[in-house]
Amino acid sequence: MSHRLLTALALPAGAALAAAAAGSQFLCQASEIPKGEEDSAKEAKVTNTKWGLSHKQKRPARNGKCDLTGWWENELGSKMHVDAVDSQGNFTGEYYTAVSSAQKPIEPSPLLGSQHLDEDGQCTFGFTVNWKFSDSTAVFAGQCFAGDGGEDVLQSIWLLREKVDSLPSDWKATRTGHNIFTRTG
Repeated sequence: MSHRLLTALALPAGAALAAAAAGSQFLCQASEIPKGEEDSAKEAKVTNTKWGLSHKQKRPARNGKCDLTGWWENELGSKMHVDAVDSQGNFTGEYYTAVSSAQKPIEPSPLLGSQHLDEDGQCTFGFTVNWKFSDSTAVFAGQCFAGDGGEDVLQSIWLLREKVDSLPSDWKATRTGHNIFTRTG
């Protein structure tokens, strides 16, 4: 077969369509394709019930500085809680993913990170998530911004590495993406 194999996880839709028209084959996992609004609403309801989460109050940025402490949710319905950020910018928390390609049930997973403590409040940050239900680890890097209504918004990119059994399978072990988190509590 002469098809080129591409992982189109980070390609814009137009580039993906153009490559598909050129005869390229794309390999994506269903969990990486956003669901319709109806499915997302059902998923959010199940997620909130499953983990006892009902944090929907928006909290504005404090003193013009981004504080990562608290509850956050991304556009796919995944949630994370960041415990207090210490004086050096270090923090811990838990990540509650709403999407997974693992065969095991999703479980809350620990996160460990660090935030740059900028005076202007638009800090950069990074954290690692050790997925408890799969043989994979993800790293996130991003920056905090003030959103349209004054609330904090986290722009992030991520890299996920999944364990594979052999070197020839290595090409499919890494995925990338991006998320926007908004404060929920």
